[in-house]
Amino acid sequence: MHKRTLYLILITLVLAAYYLFMGIYLNRLGYYNQESLFYLEKTKILFDGVGNRLKVMGLTAPILPFYGSAIFSSFNMLAPVIASAIGTAILFYIMAITLIRRTHDDFYFALLIILFLFHPGILYTACSGKSIYMVLIFFYLFFFNIIRFYKSNTTFHVSIASICLVILVFCDYKFIWLTLFFIPLVMFIAIQSLNLSEKETAFRLTLSFNNPALRRKLINKTFAIYIIIFILPLASILIFKMLNLTHANDFDYFIDSPYATWSVLADRLSFDQATSFAHYQSSEISPLVTASIALFCPMIVVAIYLFRHNTYQILTILAPFAFVEFLQIKYDKIFLSHEYFLIFLILALLCIIFRAHTLKQQGALKVVLSVLVLVQLYTGYAFLKKSFLSEERNFVKVLFNPTPDDSQAENREMADYINSLPKDEPILMDDAIAYPIISFTNHIERLTLPYQETYLSASEAPEHYVHYILIATENNPLTGYTQLNNKYIPAIKHSDNNLNLQKIYETDSWILYKVL
Repeated sequence: MHKRTLYLILITLVLAAYYLFMGIYLNRLGYYNQESLFYLEKTKILFDGVGNRLKVMGLTAPILPFYGSAIFSSFNMLAPVIASAIGTAILFYIMAITLIRRTHDDFYFALLIILFLFHPGILYTACSGKSIYMVLIFFYLFFFNIIRFYKSNTTFHVSIASICLVILVFCDYKFIWLTLFFIPLVMFIAIQSLNLSEKETAFRLTLSFNNPALRRKLINKTFAIYIIIFILPLASILIFKMLNLTHANDFDYFIDSPYATWSVLADRLSFDQATSFAHYQSSEISPLVTASIALFCPMIVVAIYLFRHNTYQILTILAPFAFVEFLQIKYDKIFLSHEYFLIFLILALLCIIFRAHTLKQQGALKVVLSVLVLVQLYTGYAFLKKSFLSEERNFVKVLFNPTPDDSQAENREMADYINSLPKDEPILMDDAIAYPIISFTNHIERLTLPYQETYLSASEAPEHYVHYILIATENNPLTGYTQLNNKYIPAIKHSDNNLNLQKIYETDSWILYKVL
């Protein structure tokens, strides 16, 4: 094994240990987020639940991050953190091995290490337990193979890029819209694949259209590349939607149901809470998200400069800009999470890995990159600190001011009380909104949840099925998204006059009733 490769493996292992230490430390301080708690709850159902768990196993979304977390289920509450820590270390290894195979200049390797050690966005990726690490890995591999195709003119790389795009979509469904902005790019990709003496894209395009044989060849290649890039992602999504229709009677169950994905209610709640403030203003409301991206990652400007002589490669780099602008317009009531800014950091690093060593003015480039890395360490912190998403702000707060995070204190309090109850007494709960409590709960087999066939009967006649009912109070911000809210008790008592309920534990957002 090459000495540099051995050193890289050792550095990657140290980096993984560093992320694990930071993630476990933050976990001990009480930092959690909605996504990791959702995966923990679904993992408990998958391994310890009672009843038909096929829908949970196959339709929980995003499915690949869920499985990535479930692999480490034996570590209980640390499972998502371990997955994200190891995943981010793997991302570093993939990027670093690409770098050392292209240049022996350790300067660029040092910059990569600095970013992965200290960039708050990377630390958020590694230590939060979220699935950002998996998105960044396959986003990197997708663009890596597209750029490799430009250099090698081998359709093998397009095929690998298509597979990476499929995996990327199953990590975050919104990336299916990225295909829209590659539709016009395919023409440039096909032109590049033609064996012509001209190097400039405009001249190659003119030459191809003026020559009947070349025009026919260009059309055939364009169509072939369309099939290679798009048929696999579209077919995969169609098959997955058919599975949703078969098992949940809804094509879009995996993106619309709060039982299938964590983001449905979390995104709505975040937007409602942020827009309730009078001072609410954000560059994200404007379609000019590109300005925010350039501010967050000024290194992307260097990346574009490095490819300034290749029109089709610049258009490839610009595709994610159009993609993020499109997301902001289409999902106008959802804030852009930090993930959609980090993809530009990864893209910029990819471009630098490919082209930085070819630039003659190495001294000037290194000075610029050194300054930009320092700037990005600050902007990474500033964007998280000023984020409209509370879990992103909480991460920075706990990371730089190591005090206990009490955002899940109420859910843990209720879970602790439930854990003190007899194990053989069933509890009726709705995990559409109560999944944080369930993730902290032991003995999930005693819970009656919506995935079980008995849930509907238990909610209509609780005295025959359960001993306890967990109700969301009117102070619970998600009370309108569950049947088991403050309106449930009067309704069920009206339909069953003999039903007796006793309030045995109460927090601001939850009430636990005992069925007498």
